[in-house]
Amino acid sequence: MPSAIKREGGFGAIMAIIVLVVLAALAAAILRFSAVAQSTSAHNLLSARALQAARAGNEWGLYQAFKGSWTACSGASQTLDLSASTGMRVTVSCDSHSFNEGESAPGTPRTVRIYSIDAVACSSTTSCPDNVGATGPHYIERRLQVQASD
Repeated sequence: MPSAIKREGGFGAIMAIIVLVVLAALAAAILRFSAVAQSTSAHNLLSARALQAARAGNEWGLYQAFKGSWTACSGASQTLDLSASTGMRVTVSCDSHSFNEGESAPGTPRTVRIYSIDAVACSSTTSCPDNVGATGPHYIERRLQVQASD
């Protein structure tokens, strides 16, 4: 009489555990990728805000220089607090130089003033640029410089 062959089970259970481990690792990788993508998107948004704040600082500086508020305009700087609307502060500095260029009338030199406006926008709570805050992961800074003449 043949004896009954006893089959051992367990191979299916081992495969099920391996499949669950692989699926859990895949889910963890997807969650990590999603978090990195979200962080990158937020960082890009803050960078765009800083760039627009620096542009606004340049426009404001040019307005101040041309309307005569910065008559000295030699190393003068002011800080614009745009934190309520953009979360940024902007330090705007102005420098100017006068040059004689041609003649406005015979024997009368034509004087041209060139303004250099430097705007630094950052996500600091104090001033821009912020060397201490720049070491943090959430610090954003953009600098724009323009030159114009009257």
